[in-house]
Amino acid sequence: MPDASPVLAGGLKGNFQAYEQDIRVRNYQLCGILAVVFMLAGSSLDWVVFQEEGVKRFFPARVLSAVVSVLVWLALTTAWGKRMHRLLGLLMAMPLIVGIAWMIYAKGGADSPYYAGLNLVMLGAAILMRWTLQDSILVVVLTVTSYLLACYFHGPIVNRSIFFNNLYFLFVTGVFTTAGTWFYNTIRFSEFKLRHDLDLNRAELEASNQKLRELDEAKSRFFANISHELRTPLTLLIAPLESLIQSAESTRPQEERDLMATMHGNSMRLLKLINDLLDLVRLESGRAQVNTKRVNVNDFIGGLANAVGSVAKDKRIHLHSHVDEDLGTVLADPEKLERICLNLLFNALKFTAANGHVNFSALKTDGWLAIEVRDSGMGIPADQLPHIFNRFWQADTSSQRKFQGMGIGLALVKELAEAQGGNVVATSEVGKGTTMTVNIPLLQGEPTATEDDESDETIEEGDADSPKNKDWIAELYRRAELFPAMTSLQATLRPVETGVGRSRKPKLLIADDEPDMLRFLKSQLSGTFEILEAVDGQQAVEKAAQFLPDIILSDMMMPEKDGLQVCRELRERSITRSIPVVLLTARADEKTKLACLDAGASDFLAKPFSLTEIMVRLKNLVDSRLFQKELVVQKQQLENALEQIKETESMLVQNEKLASLGRLSAGLIHEINNPLNYARQGLGIISRSTKSLPEEERADFADTVKDVEEGVNRVIQIISDLRGFTRTTNQLNHAFDLKNVVNTCMRFFAHVWKDGIQREVDIPEELEIRGDSNQFVQVLINFIQNALDAMATKEYPEGETACIKLSAFARGDRTIFTIKDNGPGIPQEIRDKIFDPFFTTKDVGQGMGLGLSICNRIIADHGGRIEVRSQPGQFTEFILELPSTDSTHNNHADT
Repeated sequence: MPDASPVLAGGLKGNFQAYEQDIRVRNYQLCGILAVVFMLAGSSLDWVVFQEEGVKRFFPARVLSAVVSVLVWLALTTAWGKRMHRLLGLLMAMPLIVGIAWMIYAKGGADSPYYAGLNLVMLGAAILMRWTLQDSILVVVLTVTSYLLACYFHGPIVNRSIFFNNLYFLFVTGVFTTAGTWFYNTIRFSEFKLRHDLDLNRAELEASNQKLRELDEAKSRFFANISHELRTPLTLLIAPLESLIQSAESTRPQEERDLMATMHGNSMRLLKLINDLLDLVRLESGRAQVNTKRVNVNDFIGGLANAVGSVAKDKRIHLHSHVDEDLGTVLADPEKLERICLNLLFNALKFTAANGHVNFSALKTDGWLAIEVRDSGMGIPADQLPHIFNRFWQADTSSQRKFQGMGIGLALVKELAEAQGGNVVATSEVGKGTTMTVNIPLLQGEPTATEDDESDETIEEGDADSPKNKDWIAELYRRAELFPAMTSLQATLRPVETGVGRSRKPKLLIADDEPDMLRFLKSQLSGTFEILEAVDGQQAVEKAAQFLPDIILSDMMMPEKDGLQVCRELRERSITRSIPVVLLTARADEKTKLACLDAGASDFLAKPFSLTEIMVRLKNLVDSRLFQKELVVQKQQLENALEQIKETESMLVQNEKLASLGRLSAGLIHEINNPLNYARQGLGIISRSTKSLPEEERADFADTVKDVEEGVNRVIQIISDLRGFTRTTNQLNHAFDLKNVVNTCMRFFAHVWKDGIQREVDIPEELEIRGDSNQFVQVLINFIQNALDAMATKEYPEGETACIKLSAFARGDRTIFTIKDNGPGIPQEIRDKIFDPFFTTKDVGQGMGLGLSICNRIIADHGGRIEVRSQPGQFTEFILELPSTDSTHNNHADT
């Protein structure tokens, strides 16, 4: 909208100029009259200054200026003159300026005292003419110029000081005139703008007031229409429900009867609220009629006292009624009077504690019937008394208020009293009680006609063709008025749980101050949850800390502490921090949702709610809660496993030390090689010296040298094998002879074969496989050592010995290598775990469970795989499938 401001400003200035035009025209006309008067009256000044000569010489000029001013004045009265008012205003000033300048020229020049007339022209123009800034500057310039020309043509300036003095004052007056015109115009424009804004605001206020009146009327019509529309379906709900209650008094289960009683009670509460709203709208619109009848005051007051007596008894409140003896029968509207009394009585009973008193009286005071309800309740603060009869006003509007209500009861009392020409007065003292007094004029005369009774208007909503239906509906509305919209004392007692925790169901804490809602939720959810109850926020917090339920379902608005405060306190306590909380709220706006989540609620539901939705959401949250508990257990298990891993880590460190020892051994082997070579060379020299020995000693000497040579060669072979095993290589794409590798590996276990363990090796000649021979030796050593350890634990029957069989054969482009022992076998239940890291069946200190895992990884790196077959008690066979040299499959071709 940035382009709107210039347009608005231009329009405002245009309006200002139009507004100023009429004022300027009037001012120009006034200045014309003053110019004529004072120009002609100036002849007296001529007489005083220049005597008769001056009068004769200047009078024609004065008359001419006056004539021009009159002509301009006449032009300003025409439509053309009003349009050209700025030009005519300048023309009105010009005769005065020219005339005075001519007088200065004619008499005295720069020494003439008539220069003061030019000052008067500029000053008067600034005050009266209301010129614009441009016009004012033009007039000042013309005035000063006229004075200079008059002095110039008069002749030489003799007295320059007087000339400068006159010119200075003319200039200063011109500056003041110009500045004053600008300032004055600015002020006038600001005032006009303020008046313009004020007019706009006034117009907007009037439009807003009109809209408010229309909205108020629409609201009244809406309440009236919606109340009428709600009455019909509500009546059709109550009537069948009452039929069901009467027919099922003894045949239905107690749970169903309780549900129907809850439905009926809340339907009656809703009907009473609708009736109150409809009556309030009628009274506001002035459509309510007063239908007076003869009312026996004593019977009327006694009947109402008996009607509400059961409520007072339930709340342990003493109710007393009193009627003045001289009050017999009066003329009044019994329906409206009953509504007034019932509202006041129920209000008094609601705000009075147990063992309190409520006095219900009818008094006659100076031609007035005074209905007085006095209670010993909590009282009303003095600053709130002026507001209690306002519609929808409540003393406590917080979400923690103890007493529910809409704030229309006392407003309805006031309207009903005023509709009958009366009034209502309240007096109260905090802590001592409240007195409500309704004054109704005592009427004389005959009762009014009842054909237009308001009940007829309401009855025509439903099917009221028969008098029986009309009577039933009227009786229904009266029963709704007599229905107490308050919680019984028994229902407000805090429930005490016994035997909590005996069930295996999840524990659900329900917190709600409405007994019907609490009872309904308990009946519907008790099949799935073990129910705990709380009737206010404080009890909800206490029971949550005491019983640690699995989930909490809480109302938003509760006494003591609302649902938000309950959430905050539960989140502040470590023991209840993780309990999920679901809030029930009648508000579904975004602000309420954010407030619930900010307070720590896990979820929220708007009323009215679906019971199925509540069940699903509660179940999901409880499942999540149970999963969290399982995660806590698993976390503890993982922490324990971490401790075990740390212990294993220390074992791995020890293993690394052994590996370092192996590398040291490799260095030592290298160093041992040189002495062995020297030994072999020495043996060669010794063998050649055999011929120098006697013939009889040569045979023994040759045998001895041969034995020594065989021993040295064996040591050299073992060292060669060890050196090859300890060498670090990465030749996964290298082909090697399988039989040579197996023979090398078997030599490492030469001491084992001497102990009687049988071995059978069936490896074809020149069978090659592709891979790292050193890593394959490591795999064979692991499998053979595991087989030896397993066979050592088995007791063999007579005639059977421990035996290891190694065999290999080619199958297509793969080589199958098997290692089989006749040990105790591997149980079926652990077969899938033997290749897992750190899995072992050996005792602590006899193995870390890494051997088979490492073997599995090495074979997989070679592009092969390992299978295991076992029969517990008979054998175990490991089958290694490896790529042969002809294999086109090579997972490590790039290494």
